[in-house]
Amino acid sequence: MADYRRGRRRQLDASASSVVMRNVMERQLMRDAARRIKKTSKGAAFSGFSLQGALDTYDPETSKIKLSFLRKRSRVAEIIAAGELIFALTRHGVCAAFNRDTMTRVCYLNITPAEVVRSLFYNKVNKSIITVSVYRTDNFSSLRCRTTPLEHIARGQPDAGFALFESESLRWPGFVEFDDVNAKVLTYSAASKTYKVWDLSNYTLLYEVQDTRIQEIKISPGIMLLIYPRTTSHVPLKILNIETGEVLKEFKHLLHRNKRVDFIEQFNEKLLIKQENENLQIVDVESSKILEVSQTEFVTPKAFIFLYDCHLFLTFLQSSIAVWNFRGELVTKFDDHRLQFLDTHTNNIYINSRQDTIISYCKQHGNAKGSINVSDIFTGASIGKIAPEDGLSPAAESDDRAGPAAQAAALDDVTALFYNEERNEIVTGDNSGRIHIWSN
Repeated sequence: MADYRRGRRRQLDASASSVVMRNVMERQLMRDAARRIKKTSKGAAFSGFSLQGALDTYDPETSKIKLSFLRKRSRVAEIIAAGELIFALTRHGVCAAFNRDTMTRVCYLNITPAEVVRSLFYNKVNKSIITVSVYRTDNFSSLRCRTTPLEHIARGQPDAGFALFESESLRWPGFVEFDDVNAKVLTYSAASKTYKVWDLSNYTLLYEVQDTRIQEIKISPGIMLLIYPRTTSHVPLKILNIETGEVLKEFKHLLHRNKRVDFIEQFNEKLLIKQENENLQIVDVESSKILEVSQTEFVTPKAFIFLYDCHLFLTFLQSSIAVWNFRGELVTKFDDHRLQFLDTHTNNIYINSRQDTIISYCKQHGNAKGSINVSDIFTGASIGKIAPEDGLSPAAESDDRAGPAAQAAALDDVTALFYNEERNEIVTGDNSGRIHIWSN
């Protein structure tokens, strides 16, 4: 099972599904009050959405991109909207910034001809974009991070930023992970076998963790869970204070012998542990009490999203989504929210900052084409949909780029989705590298 977490870990061998899930985990925890929906009801906020215009990441003439594979069209893998700027990253590694107000491309964030951008992170603390890239000069083997203020990008100056974590060797299996909730960055240098925790606001080093036995680290609000290699009968675990690195608790969790561990996940004081063909165990770390959920009720999902403010979690299995509480009870089944992609392509999912609304690229009943569906997380009710047959805005009717055919085509193959809460706009990307903007 892929490693899903709130923070964003960038590892050179990360699978596509784990990468996009981490993107969703970051986006769903945004707490900036300025990005709240300003409508009187969720139904009103998401009614009458239509295509407003399109942008394109592709420019075969740009002098900034020299690598041959970067000069080909590729699908949009990631979208971020911040203020008037929209950032789109393609699967091949081209990162473009657009001005939403002027509907123009501002610049590419590939600042050298041999740079391949692997991921983006919006640092709300200091209003900057962090790019994580690999370069041809070292055969694309090491991750390098760079931060650039939004104001410089808006002026078309992507090279006005500076490099981060230059002291660290982030060659595989090294990684960098951005934790939005705790405002921390976790790096792992394979050369020194050292984990380091940094302050996200100013990138200063807070502390180091040197322990060659660590198999995996998972981050939760205020704490880090260290997972060690299992023995025949148990798995050793350790919980650290994320601010100081102080060990808060060290314990062993008993396992069924000769059974694979499907996952270990942490949510505050709760630990979720599931082994193959066994019940889900919800462990209260403080009291050591264990609640079990039958394996017939809780099937091992492909991915999780933890809703920390609501004390709930979402599970994804094929095209289905379910909402659970930490008493092991199924809270929500959705009326009309079946994902278009069976491989849990979760870059097509967005959860708002209030954690009460989910927006996804979904299947349509009796229609091969996809739609963008909006649902209430607590009730499962459908509160909005953008489908190929929906009506268009008067402005779009007179624009061939946003006409009926264009709107249907824009929903053919949505590969990335982002909801700009401040503007009440949905931004999608497609398989050819184009960006589409939807609003009411």
